Formats: sequence, structure tokens, C-alpha cells
Amino acid sequence: MFSELPLHDRLQKALAEMGLEQPTEVQQQAIPQALAGKDLLISAETGSGKSRPYRATWGL
Repeated sequence: MFSELPLHDRLQKALAEMGLEQPTEVQQQAIPQALAGKDLLISAETGSGKSRPYRATWGL
């Protein structure tokens, strides 16, 4: 669940408003690494959720 990740309240709200509750596999693996300040190179299938949380930050 996105609510279990240490994300800013505004991002949590934006994800909830988009109807997103459960991160995809790629999100589950990448988000903690990104929050730890690591550089990431992610390769995954189209539709795997690589950019959806990023889009949730638009307008924050």
C-alpha cells in the first residue's frame, strides 16, 4: 500500500485521489531506493507503473 511508504502527505492525498492504493512491483522496489537518495535506472514493461507516482506530483 502506498500509505505504508514514507511519502509526503500531499503525495499520499494525490495518489488516493487518483484511486491508487497498491504500488506495482516496480514501484515497490524503486520507491524505497529513490527515497534513500539512490540513482535508479529502471527498465520494465509498458504499463508497469514506472511513471504514475511521478505524474501524481504534478501540481503539488
